[in-house]
Amino acid sequence: MKYRDHLARAVVAAAVLFGAGNPPGAWASSHREAPLIANDPLADNTDLYCFRSPDDDNTITIIANYIPAQLAFGGPNYASFGEGIRYEIHIDNDVNTPGDDITYRFTFTKTNQDPSTFFNIRLGMQNLLTIYLMEKSTDGGATWTTVLTDGVVPPPNIGPRSIEGAAGLGAANYDELIAAAILSATSGETVYCGPADDPFFVDLGGIFDLGDSPRQNNGGIVRDGLARTNVHSICLKIPISMLQKDGLNVSAATTILDSDFVIGVWASASRPAMRTLNTVGSGYTESGDWVQVSRLGMPLTNEAVIPLGSKDLWNAITPYQDLANLATFGNYFYNPELALYMDDDQFGGAVPAFAALRIQRNSLQGFDFGNGQSGLWSLKNTAAVAGTALDDAIFGTLLLPADNSPRSVDLWPIFHTGVPNLAPYHLATGKMGNPLANGKPFMNNFLPNGGDMLRLNMAVPVTPRTDPGFSNMGIIDAAVAGLTDANYSSNTNIQYMANMDGFPNGRRLEDDVTRIELQAVGGVVLAAVGLWFDDYNASNPNQSPVTNFLLNNLQYSTGVETNDAPFKATFPYVASPWRGTDV
Repeated sequence: MKYRDHLARAVVAAAVLFGAGNPPGAWASSHREAPLIANDPLADNTDLYCFRSPDDDNTITIIANYIPAQLAFGGPNYASFGEGIRYEIHIDNDVNTPGDDITYRFTFTKTNQDPSTFFNIRLGMQNLLTIYLMEKSTDGGATWTTVLTDGVVPPPNIGPRSIEGAAGLGAANYDELIAAAILSATSGETVYCGPADDPFFVDLGGIFDLGDSPRQNNGGIVRDGLARTNVHSICLKIPISMLQKDGLNVSAATTILDSDFVIGVWASASRPAMRTLNTVGSGYTESGDWVQVSRLGMPLTNEAVIPLGSKDLWNAITPYQDLANLATFGNYFYNPELALYMDDDQFGGAVPAFAALRIQRNSLQGFDFGNGQSGLWSLKNTAAVAGTALDDAIFGTLLLPADNSPRSVDLWPIFHTGVPNLAPYHLATGKMGNPLANGKPFMNNFLPNGGDMLRLNMAVPVTPRTDPGFSNMGIIDAAVAGLTDANYSSNTNIQYMANMDGFPNGRRLEDDVTRIELQAVGGVVLAAVGLWFDDYNASNPNQSPVTNFLLNNLQYSTGVETNDAPFKATFPYVASPWRGTDV
């Protein structure tokens, strides 16, 4: 292919000065949601996905996206992976080992093949042609092995004359370039690095207009704020046996919730500490230690959980430092700001779009999960929690740390430890009205030695994307089935239920994480385990727990529920990038 001609490295002249006075790693991640990273989009994590590959279920696919809100027609300087940046994907698979167990590092270099033109592509040559080096560490970053060299990154999808035309690259189509960029590492992973449609879908305008989602009084009009925009994706398809801590294939799992098959994944970007601009037109010089400038694990953590004053600090540390910083960050999960707008005793009335989301203030007429209230604290060190995940003898104070920290029992494990296969984290099915009793298991991605990560139990079977039961509501849909479908609700056995492989057990491209997380803040997880909403009367054994408050929560929608482009059925699964002449 013409675009894979011999490369000659060139220096990019445009630069951003990194002052020595900036605190190490004081940047943030995701879609421009923190102050400092907004000035460094090339290093900005946008989203992270981790799922069992739907067409190859002996593998796990991890997708780390960077460089937000790219306009397809954004010439003449189109977005691309940055030089002088270490893009990394981190994997934790063993609670008994500190830090990363596997790390993948990608570094990129760019070449101007024809600097005499202002076009990016002309006569078979590319400017800003990008290749990469892929390295792998299995000892916490102490040593690195090169597993792929001269990896090719497809060019931006500029338009038909540039991609297919005789005066351009002469390719059959853009997907031919993507196919040629799907490579195999010497260590056995399948890799794609390049442009893609941004797979995240959300009404950014409504959400950040003081929670106006779904938008009120506008005739039902909503807008996916990331529609027809692109990102740059690093996509890995990895054999499960390579990720499992003992090298086992998934066929060795004892159950579909086997604890030995849980992994935690997070992504980051790092830059040298110092950048000095040289004489005008002669580039820059970088020096100093590498410092982390962005990180991402669970979606929306830094966007909608961490407040503005702590966002940069949040991204200065790794997930393995999160637990040591509970004094700073813990309360944002124990008493999340969003919950204030789902509580009529607080500011619920001021955010009418969240009217369907009302957290439990009097669950079972005894438990208050409003911000600053006690939640399940009254049961601390009692016989009621003996043998459960809330028992100090099992996990210490991790899941019931203090009074006035009500959401430590649901939101905290979802975001920060994973959810164990232990009461009270079983479905209410079979509990006979006692939320602390054993019920029907439906989730186990507990990995408590790190903090904010995307956690996946690799033993959970894939829900085929063509299955009529496939739902972008992930675990919430599985929970509804486990509570209401007679095929599952008549017993407390571990059974496969469709969408158990969905968010927050990993994250599939299709999962509507914004809706799921808002419903979770609104108390739906508490309800699933038997801490029903306030309109359920615990003294009436004949009343169904499927009350109006529960139905309101389950029917809540932001109005943007699917991506604007269909995902591919095969690796790298992300949709092809939007073309500059088509948007």
